[in-house]
Formats: sequence, C-alpha cells, structure tokens
Amino acid sequence: MSLPVFAAVLAAAFMHAAWNALVKLRLEPILTMALITASAGVIALPALALTGLPPVAAWPWLLGSILLHLGYYIALTDAYRHADMGQVYPIARGSAPLLTTIVTVAVLREPVAPQAIAGIGILCGGIALMAFSRGRAGGPQPRALASAAVTAALISGYTLVDGIGARVAGSAHAYSAALFVVDGVPLLAFVLWRRGRAALAPMRAAAGPGLLGGLFSLGSYWIAIWAMTVAPIPLVAATRESSVLFATLIAVTVLKEPLLPARAAAALVIIAGIAAMRLT
Repeated sequence: MSLPVFAAVLAAAFMHAAWNALVKLRLEPILTMALITASAGVIALPALALTGLPPVAAWPWLLGSILLHLGYYIALTDAYRHADMGQVYPIARGSAPLLTTIVTVAVLREPVAPQAIAGIGILCGGIALMAFSRGRAGGPQPRALASAAVTAALISGYTLVDGIGARVAGSAHAYSAALFVVDGVPLLAFVLWRRGRAALAPMRAAAGPGLLGGLFSLGSYWIAIWAMTVAPIPLVAATRESSVLFATLIAVTVLKEPLLPARAAAALVIIAGIAAMRLT
C-alpha cells in the first residue's frame, strides 16, 4: 500500500471513529444511526449527479451491500445499548479484518505478503486485548458480545462486497455515490415502521450532529471503497481498523469512559500491527 493511500485510510479511520462516537450521544443509538445514514444519503446526492450511476453489472453488489449494511446498523446499535463504546467498538471492528483476509486470500486469491498477514494478526490481537479489558459492569455483557460479533461478520461481508463491486463498476466514485444515496433509505424506513412519526421529532432536534455524522460516515467509507480499488482489500480493511485507537481516545476524552492499563497496552500492540503492515 502506497503512503498516500495509507494516509487516506488512516484519515478514514478517524472519521469512522468520530461518527460512531456520535451514535452514543444525545439520541437513542438507532435513531442517531438512522439520522446519520439519511444525512449521508442527502450529502451524496450532488456527487451522484456528477458521477452518474455505476454500470448494471455492479448493481447486484450494491443491493447485497445495502442489505448487509442494514443488518450492521441494527446489530451495532443494539450492542451500543448494552455496553460502552470502548468495549463494543473494538469487538465489532477487531475480528472483521481476519475474516476479510481469510476470505480474500482463500476465495478471491488476492495475494497478501506474509509480513502483512502477520501485521493483521498483531493488530487484531491488540484489538482483542482492548475489547476484553474490564469496563462497565465488570466486562462486556453477553448481549453486547453477541451483537458485536454479528456486527463483525457483517462488516467483513460488506467490505468484501463493496471492494468487489467498486472494481466491477470501474469507478469507485460512481459506486460509492450510488451506495450512499440508496443506503440512506432502508434504516430510516425501518425506524419509522417500528416507531412511527414520533421518531422524527428527536431526530430533527439532533439535525446538526446528524449532518456532521453523515459527512464523517460518507468520507470514511468513500475513501475505503476507493482504496480497495488501488490496494489489496485485506490491507485496507485492517488499516481502517486503526479507528479503534481513535475510538478509544474519543471514548476517554469525550464520553468520559475510563482508560485502563490493559487498553493502553493494547493500543501499543495495535500500533505495532499497523507498522508491520506499512513496512510491507
């Protein structure tokens, strides 16, 4: 992975952690998530007007991604209802790079250097150490663990689908614009179906943070999709999970969650994993 691509993915990692932090603020998580995805869809509309639709061959990948994303949003917000961000986020993000690497190498036959695979393993080990450090109520709750594990599987799924879909489309920008515009609809429709129009009032009250979260969400994943067309999918997926470091910083400084020694040690292990991948 070239230095410019690596730097772009790190920026995407920060934006991803930032919008996840917004899910824990002000509103119930599912309402905030619906607001963020809808905002990202609105922001992406002008881009779609410029890029045009991706070719028809990419549409099945878009549909698969939208369905996987809907499941991801629901599972992640359920996990956030039962545990701290500092615990849920590492679990949800940590095992996804390993799953993505295994499928990419075994099924797609995309070459990945041994040192890069070692770096991915080190990074995931650090994330696991951070995830299972003690937090609220003495540790991750079973419900939060289950939802976070489902989230990880869905992350791996939509990462692979979007990496392949953008390559099939021949334009990461056309694919991304279409994905965000359409993806802004299903979760909002789900929330309105479950909660009715009463859900709109609190969402309108949080419109400012919602727009900011939508911008961060769009920027983060748009960069990732583009990066997967110019660099190996496993390396992009793993580097993006450095967002765990940014999430920990946000959790401690903004959400006032405790920084425990085990999490600090885990951060150093994650940095070592990132360095190993970068040196390949």
